[in-house]
Amino acid sequence: MADNARSFVPLTCHGHSRPVPHISFSSIEKDGQYFMVSACKDGNTMLRDGINGDWIGTFLGHKGAVWQARLSPDHAYAATASADFTAKIWDTHTGEQLASIQHDHIVRAVAYPADNSDLLATGGMEKKLRIFDLSELSSSFDGNAVTIPSSAGFEIGEGVHTSSIKFICWTQDPNVIVTASDKTLRWLDLPSRACIHQEVLDGEIKSCEMVSLAPEFSSPGDIGGGKPVLAVAAGKTAYFWGGSRAMEELKRIALPRSIASVGIDVKGRKLVVGEEPGTWARLIRYDDEVELETLKGHHGPIWSIAFSPDGNLYATGSEDGTIKLWKNCEGQYGLWKGGANQERTSADGRNFSPLSSRDESEASTADSGNTSVEGSEMGTKLCIRGNEEQPPEISAVEGRLGDA
Repeated sequence: MADNARSFVPLTCHGHSRPVPHISFSSIEKDGQYFMVSACKDGNTMLRDGINGDWIGTFLGHKGAVWQARLSPDHAYAATASADFTAKIWDTHTGEQLASIQHDHIVRAVAYPADNSDLLATGGMEKKLRIFDLSELSSSFDGNAVTIPSSAGFEIGEGVHTSSIKFICWTQDPNVIVTASDKTLRWLDLPSRACIHQEVLDGEIKSCEMVSLAPEFSSPGDIGGGKPVLAVAAGKTAYFWGGSRAMEELKRIALPRSIASVGIDVKGRKLVVGEEPGTWARLIRYDDEVELETLKGHHGPIWSIAFSPDGNLYATGSEDGTIKLWKNCEGQYGLWKGGANQERTSADGRNFSPLSSRDESEASTADSGNTSVEGSEMGTKLCIRGNEEQPPEISAVEGRLGDA
């Protein structure tokens, strides 16, 4: 990816009212479309067009903070992990809640395998990793959400976790799952239900994600040789593992400050880290560890960083309740048409002009409203419930606002 893409200001996605602890992208559909889902401590999960940030809908139903949200490999479902002691499954076409998986404590993490939308892993403050088979969920749905007891799941690694499970990553080998708990990464084997490897890191694990490009964009020259890369932020170090089981340490990069998150551009061989404390992100070259740029604009720590499945942009989710999309490629892409001062025009003709830092707050609207929006990319209408009349606004904002 070209460094001159950094001259473009980010797009800011408003709508959440509390911190955004997690964002993730879907895989790519046949037409090149992909989606982004965000978890928020306001209890709402938002689905957006991944390329331009346009709001598609909000999944309403949790009664506590949502810690994580992920889309299934076939994009048909969204899974959410919440402080209300449940993980929920949602229909991304209709917005309906399909299932509520009951737990005995806060659920912090959910994960799908890369090619199976019928299996879901959950974990949290119970200190238990469970696998649920949801293959009959959609066929048995009668309009009412199904309640699934925690006992319906298969516990993996019974007794091995000594603190809350905050992240779950399914490796390329579908029989191996990685969990992040306190300072420890654990690799668990599903057939034997045993922990087969663990690594104790230099600090508390703040982010842990499996990163990969869509097959049509990956190549052997990428970081990890075209296979998924496990990216972890812990203490003042960014760690990277590769291989089919993500057990081969590729590199660890020591940084001068503590970090809350890390994302990696495997094609462009760069990484982005979010500071803690602080509000900035740093763009760093992977091979020689040279800092390329300081990314400013958020007004709180950046808790989650995710690259799109084509690598052409990345998203940051912050304590300030906003999500920013940053261009990571040359030429026109999404709403970016030209230089940093050019007006942005969406596919439906709406204009998005760069705003000053004083104007940024004026661009924000209330949380998603009492409306139905056409989810044309998803093939049907997504019904949204709420109190406002307009969906959240997406704006191009000045990307060099300074630390606040």
